[in-house]
Amino acid sequence: MSDIAALDEESFVGRFAGVYEHSPWVAREAWRRRPFADFEALARSFETALREAPEDARLALVRAHPELGGREAREGALTEESAGEQAAAGLNRLTGEQVRRLNDLNRAYAERFGFPLVISVRGRHPNSILDEGEARLRNSSEQELNGAIAQITRIARLRLRDLVAENDGAETSRPQPRGK
Repeated sequence: MSDIAALDEESFVGRFAGVYEHSPWVAREAWRRRPFADFEALARSFETALREAPEDARLALVRAHPELGGREAREGALTEESAGEQAAAGLNRLTGEQVRRLNDLNRAYAERFGFPLVISVRGRHPNSILDEGEARLRNSSEQELNGAIAQITRIARLRLRDLVAENDGAETSRPQPRGK
């Protein structure tokens, strides 16, 4: 955490810009809430930045997310983070029936709510993702916007933990001076 606390604004934003999909403004706002005593304080700074943002900024953040298994995935245009998460969940290895269900779900969801279905897919399997998305089609617009923000917060916390763990690993992998 001391290395993170020492980062200037541009370095911090550069390191953490991918925590929230295509939305480096969240990292910039989080940096303004330093110092960070520990991981929880760091994570809360991001979450507070998002919670305090105007509704149009939160909606733009939701709309910045790609469709699950959608066009960007097929074209190889996902961010590194999204590509890894979707692949680990098996969204790049769907059966024909799952592809049909997902395409129908993505289309119906976007038509109903005006933004893509956002689900934290880490540790999930395709059918559970599809079932959850189909169930969420019954929610109100307000429930779904709040639900999408909650899912994005979960995704961001996982990504942030990965980045902090990488930083900790870099610190512990450095050769330590030997005593005489």
